[in-house]
Amino acid sequence: MKNKEAHIHTMIDQFDRSQFRQDLIDWFYAEQRILPWRENQDPYRVWVSEIMLQQTQVDTVIPYFHRFMEKFPTLEALASADQQDVLKAWEGLGYYSRARNLQTAVQEVVAHYDGKVPDDPRHLGNLKGVGPYTKGAILSIAYDRPEPAVDGNVMRVLSRLLLIDEDIAKPAVKKMFESLVRELISTDDPSAFNQGLMELGAMVCTPKTPACMLCPVQHHCRAFAEGMETELPVKKKQKKQKRIPYISLLIKDKQGNVLIEKRPEEGLLANLWQFPMVPLLDVDKHHLNNWFYGEYGLHIKTGEQIEHINHTFSHIIWEMDVLDARVMGGALDKQHAWFVSPDSLHDYPFPVSHQKILKHI
Repeated sequence: MKNKEAHIHTMIDQFDRSQFRQDLIDWFYAEQRILPWRENQDPYRVWVSEIMLQQTQVDTVIPYFHRFMEKFPTLEALASADQQDVLKAWEGLGYYSRARNLQTAVQEVVAHYDGKVPDDPRHLGNLKGVGPYTKGAILSIAYDRPEPAVDGNVMRVLSRLLLIDEDIAKPAVKKMFESLVRELISTDDPSAFNQGLMELGAMVCTPKTPACMLCPVQHHCRAFAEGMETELPVKKKQKKQKRIPYISLLIKDKQGNVLIEKRPEEGLLANLWQFPMVPLLDVDKHHLNNWFYGEYGLHIKTGEQIEHINHTFSHIIWEMDVLDARVMGGALDKQHAWFVSPDSLHDYPFPVSHQKILKHI
């Protein structure tokens, strides 16, 4: 790896850095998309947008960003908000730990930094949920600091520009790219430079069919010169996701109220709400009613299957058979579970998989 890095740094020494910066920045100012978080350099708005954009498409984020900023227009508003309201505003974006970590970090900024997002790399990087990429994005875009903001888009662009065939899934390789950006970045306009790299990866230097004929830095690109642009970047395939079967129950009592429960405070989809789920890896389908009585204290009668839902997370896939059910007796004895009227269900934040069940009520 060290020899490889030395070779890459030698290539950079032969790279026309000054012209590359100018070409990239000029293109960004001419062609950048009009996005709501680019209206100004407010660090809070930049921060919220970068957290939302992690693992989520720009077109999906835009309406969420507008609604979130209307509801929580300042750091102080988000810091003092009820977490359930924050999760409700985030409902549908997925990766809900992003929202919880964002609120925790904002509370720390209000408590310890007088409500000002830190411009010190160490202090900013110590905040909950602020990794190297988010830190670099905030510092460069909001504060014009020449800090690298390296994500998959940026690694793809640089892999092609510099003809780097290292596996970008490896942490050591990402560190190498951060080092490369420190050498390449414009100190005069780091905000436009970093956003230019991101925009180039999103609009031109796309994963499968890069639009090389439209690329503003094509003449700098070694992969294009060698005809290898579609072979890069190198990324090792992830492990196959584990499939987990569930029965999800849409249970109503005699008054027509619906049973929901709050997920644990830690782990996947923490603090969101769901309809009861029976893990079929642990429970025989034929003993479902007995299991449910033992867990919830309710005798139920299951009806027809009303839907099948597959929901994919980064590491697992939920395979959910949704069944209608009625309460026949017993008394609810389950922490953080209760019956609510159908009209009030929309007050609770549900993950996408369980939002799909709501339409059956």
